[in-house]
Amino acid sequence: MQRIDDFTSSTVPWSGVSGRTDRGMPTGCRNLTGMALLAALLVIGSHPMRAATKAVDEGIPVSVAIIKSGDMPVVLSELGTVIPVTNVTVQNRVEGYLTQVLFTEGQEVHEGDLLAVIDPRPYEAELKQYSGQLAADQAQLDEARMDNVRYQKLLRRDSIDTQTAQDQQYKVKQLEGTVEADQGLVDTYRLDIEYCHITAPVSGRVGIRAVDRGNYVTAAQSGGLAVLTQMQPISVIFTLPQDKLGMVWKRLRTAKTLPVEAWDSTDTTKLTDGAVSSLDSQIDTSTGTVRLRALFPNKDEDLFPNQFVNAHLLVDTEHDVLLAPASAIQSGPNGSFVYVVQPDSTVAVRLVKTGVSQGDTVVVTSGLKADEQVVTSGIDRLHAGAKVTIPATTTQGG
Repeated sequence: MQRIDDFTSSTVPWSGVSGRTDRGMPTGCRNLTGMALLAALLVIGSHPMRAATKAVDEGIPVSVAIIKSGDMPVVLSELGTVIPVTNVTVQNRVEGYLTQVLFTEGQEVHEGDLLAVIDPRPYEAELKQYSGQLAADQAQLDEARMDNVRYQKLLRRDSIDTQTAQDQQYKVKQLEGTVEADQGLVDTYRLDIEYCHITAPVSGRVGIRAVDRGNYVTAAQSGGLAVLTQMQPISVIFTLPQDKLGMVWKRLRTAKTLPVEAWDSTDTTKLTDGAVSSLDSQIDTSTGTVRLRALFPNKDEDLFPNQFVNAHLLVDTEHDVLLAPASAIQSGPNGSFVYVVQPDSTVAVRLVKTGVSQGDTVVVTSGLKADEQVVTSGIDRLHAGAKVTIPATTTQGG
């Protein structure tokens, strides 16, 4: 009889479930244990396979959208800058001491409002001087004219020398020139006195003051007194690629104006509405673009000079076209295609042609019909003929 020691001599250490290491196990017992573990693994591994097979049988869950017919606006979005229609540096035309400043920074003023006054007294004194000179020369002219009339009568009677009569005529003309020069000087100093009173050339908002009261200012000095900016209306200048110029120019010639929306620099918030007022006369060869100016009433002053905005130009609107979500359009070796859901809950691959797009919506020009369902998500697991399931909450309109 074989002893138990003979069995134990052919054993190897093994680890139990509890982590305890026994001295050994007979070879026959080890074989039985391995077969049991293999059977258990086979049983466990069969569950995912059955789950995958079940999922395929039930269909791949996808989201779909229904193709609808509607209108598609053709909108071009370009970066623009807010530029005032009128931006004037208020300049003084005469020199002198600034005695009055009648505006406050940021004030809204109207055309013709008095903004500042330069001391007019030196110009008033000059005006008096040349007014007196004008009066004296005018008196001499009147006397010379009377003498000339008398000399001409005497000449006709041959009672005076011809040279003397002619000299008197020349004297009249000379004095007429002197009086005219005096009148010019008088008008100049009257104008200078008017220029001492600086008025607003246009309506708008006054910027930061450049000169304070009491300073001596010179004519047309750098920076002027302040900058006056017209806020209402205001314009946005934006550029258009030359390949889009033909479409826009054609619409401008027929419609005369095109609507424009101004959006903030992040293109998330609409600021105000306006319209294209003019198109530049030539293309910038360095950028291949052409400039457009759009006017905005800016009643709430949502647009501020030199502000960067996004101009959304509505060029045209396509009516009664098929609209599809952009997420449904896929690209393949044969062009764009979509997965169309069939009545038997399978999908078919359909080649399509697309037109303009706006946001998440694309115009489909061929390949689809209204009210057909196209897959918008879960596409990476699909193939022609694949069965799909559509959760009730995932169907969207086109």
